[in-house]
Amino acid sequence: MSAPFEERSGLVPCATPWGQWYQTMEEVFVEVNVPPGTRARDVECSLKTRHLSLAVSGKEMLKGQLFDSTIADEATWTLEDQKLIRIVLTKTNRDAGNCWSSLLENEYAADPWVQDQMQRKLTLERFQRENPGFDFSGADISGNYSKGGPDFSSLER
Repeated sequence: MSAPFEERSGLVPCATPWGQWYQTMEEVFVEVNVPPGTRARDVECSLKTRHLSLAVSGKEMLKGQLFDSTIADEATWTLEDQKLIRIVLTKTNRDAGNCWSSLLENEYAADPWVQDQMQRKLTLERFQRENPGFDFSGADISGNYSKGGPDFSSLER
């Protein structure tokens, strides 16, 4: 179990016209397809607590208010193989109940099935953290998993 949970359990991506986005309990990942041969100097990217904007060669690719707040100082972007920009945003609220339903407010929303799969994955990620001796990466979950699943914190150990 040396690989991170998201690598073992797979991703639940939300497809968009420009690429895709997906999330873990702690982070939101944005992958934007850009024209082949794009150079870093062609990229203008602004990552703020509640706002994201991305332009490539003067063309706006993505801009708006984020679904929820992030830690701006921990946000990064990279240009990979001169054709993909990967943005990593660190969530301010990092619990399984904080499943973003869209990347931006009212834009790039996950369809109901994808949203359901994202919430299931975050709940299993929470179970993995609470029970490090078990491997939940291939598990399935049903029942009460919305908002991060049932709260067992009041139970005695």
